[in-house]
Amino acid sequence: MGNNLEGLEIDPDAARQYIDARAAFVEFERSKRSALQVRGGMVWKSVGNKQYLVRTSTTGGQSSLGRRSAETEALYQSFTDKKQGIEDRVSSLKTAVAKHERMNRALRLGRMPNIAVAILRRLTDARLDEYFRVVGTHALYAYEAASGIAFASEITSTRDIDLLWDVRKRVTFSQRLAKDSPSMLVALQKVDKSFRLMDEQKYTAVNKDGFEVDIIRRMVSGNDPHPIRLSEDEDDFWVVQAKRTAELQNAEEFSEIVVAVNGSMARMTTIHPRVFVAFKRWMSKEPDRDPLKRRRDALQADAVEWILHERLPHLQ
Repeated sequence: MGNNLEGLEIDPDAARQYIDARAAFVEFERSKRSALQVRGGMVWKSVGNKQYLVRTSTTGGQSSLGRRSAETEALYQSFTDKKQGIEDRVSSLKTAVAKHERMNRALRLGRMPNIAVAILRRLTDARLDEYFRVVGTHALYAYEAASGIAFASEITSTRDIDLLWDVRKRVTFSQRLAKDSPSMLVALQKVDKSFRLMDEQKYTAVNKDGFEVDIIRRMVSGNDPHPIRLSEDEDDFWVVQAKRTAELQNAEEFSEIVVAVNGSMARMTTIHPRVFVAFKRWMSKEPDRDPLKRRRDALQADAVEWILHERLPHLQ
């Protein structure tokens, strides 16, 4: 490309550290998913002079699995052993990930803003991540992590993160959100309590440092409700429509482990780099878009197209 925007090779030690850190983090993710299968517990409860095996849930629910017998005792022991084994593994991997995060920081491996990675982790912890895709400039951090390069700050610098919300999943989203927080804004405030919605732009929350979170959606289609607020809370996000985002919603996804400046890690789900290039090319030619942003759109499209050809040819 001739302007050094294609990215610089990261240090070999940092590259090796990223490979090891990513492997530990992915295994940590896998172990936490396994732990979901054994949430709650099993206890013996006496009714009169008989005992019954009862499965308990984290919400207080209970269901009987039958009277005490060789079969239910074996079921109890199997569940208990499995639960303990998974919990031990989660604990061990959590320690390993924390160690890798310290190494990430020592080697200055991370480049993504700390607050952005913290938001992604929060979405995952609340099991809300499946309802959002990162679109826009922050997607570059996933592409550079996958390709082992670092883009020039000229094209990655931004003070906002765009989250594309899947309006098609609004019912299950509402149910999942209600289990975690009374509103999406409150869920975000668990990352940084200073986040507030902008009075003139209810789809944007901004914190004390000026970092913004925009929640966008596809243009209204079919029976989509509009306008739509993410919860019943009056002080919550009103999601804004964005042109051509239905294409991004339906596009092949791309997922990678990203690293913050402070070394912390999170999984980012975004759009395939090929889709990113096409979308940014379109944005760079939008006549009503800020000329400075159009220039950056073109540079970002060039940079991602370069890594597709030179670093990620298997994704073309």
